[in-house]
Amino acid sequence: MAQAPAPDDEAARLRELDQLGALEVIAEPVFQAIAVLASQICRAPIALVNLLGRDRQYFKGHVGVSSVSMDRRVTFCPYTATTRQTLEVPDALADPRFRDDPIVTGDPYVRFYAGAPMVNSRDVVLGVVCVFDHRPRRLAAERLQALETLALCAVGMLELRHHARQAERVMARLRELEELKHQFLRTVNHELRTPLTSIRSYLQLLQEGGLDPETEQRFMQVIERNGDRILDLVDGLLLMASLNARTAIFHPAPTDLAELARQAVAEATAKAWGSDQSLTLDAPERLDVLADAGRIRHVMAQLLDNAIKFTPSGGRVTVTVTGDPVPAVEVRDTGIGIEPDQLEHVFDDFYRAPQAEYQAIGGTGIGLSIVEKVMRMHGGSVRIASRPGEGTSVRFTLPAAPPAPSP
Repeated sequence: MAQAPAPDDEAARLRELDQLGALEVIAEPVFQAIAVLASQICRAPIALVNLLGRDRQYFKGHVGVSSVSMDRRVTFCPYTATTRQTLEVPDALADPRFRDDPIVTGDPYVRFYAGAPMVNSRDVVLGVVCVFDHRPRRLAAERLQALETLALCAVGMLELRHHARQAERVMARLRELEELKHQFLRTVNHELRTPLTSIRSYLQLLQEGGLDPETEQRFMQVIERNGDRILDLVDGLLLMASLNARTAIFHPAPTDLAELARQAVAEATAKAWGSDQSLTLDAPERLDVLADAGRIRHVMAQLLDNAIKFTPSGGRVTVTVTGDPVPAVEVRDTGIGIEPDQLEHVFDDFYRAPQAEYQAIGGTGIGLSIVEKVMRMHGGSVRIASRPGEGTSVRFTLPAAPPAPSP
């Protein structure tokens, strides 16, 4: 049996089918209707809307057969796809290309075939709308033309369905972004209003006078802390905006990652102890990386702040620095964890998990977004793993520092 040659654009054709999500073997009503019309118009007992995969042919619609696919060795439709033209085989037994085909020599004992290629808007042949009969015959020209029209309809429906799915995803994403925007506005309103209200109240008390010096000093410290909180929020928003616009200052240089981790842990220790948590570091003496030290300090501070904030009293936060196979830092906690369906969103701008909202845990939802953007800026990566109630692990990697030039 002669094998039908693969189309010249076979790789592009298979990619297109994959992108369209077309090779699902479940018969769909619209394609089933096209197969029924092809059978009725051509008065043929078998009709297929047939998509050509790598090794098999898949029936999106079928009449006269119970199966939903067949081997690529059945060559009628592959020949049609290769020639890119409507093909009619009046008598398969008299045609050397097809007389040894398994569906000619065996069940369903095909003698007649007519098929029209399904050519999409990118000029790629995705499959064939075809009919078979058990007896030799020919189709009138208008019936062949109707078969070609049905092939156009089939490929149009494939593309329309694909675009509809894309539109649904876009609309769902737009709805998510709209909700994130509203959530962000609520969060920022709270994060700004709370310290501003506190500052205003303490300033009013100071203006009224009559306070002893110690109380005035304590009030000034509260005002300073709340001012720092506002500045941190504004700095974070400005940093995220500059990272999104790719205008953030970036000065990579050989840097000791282990030392940066030691500094970050030292700065976070008081906060961890204040929450009755243990904070430990496991790091080598030195680990050189190519990085912007200021940006990496920000990343570590953010990850430690998150770990401490989302870990209940008595929990543990562990920082591990490793150099094999690549320089990496892992921050692991025993906190509340993240639901599996939320993990894909944690690096989105302004995203806050429902647990944070429910438990009124402070934050604006920009911390992990900034971490991810800083890692991308460095040519590194960041990964997060978490189980609800068991804790979270965030691991980022960086490029190693280039070897020092030989003297």
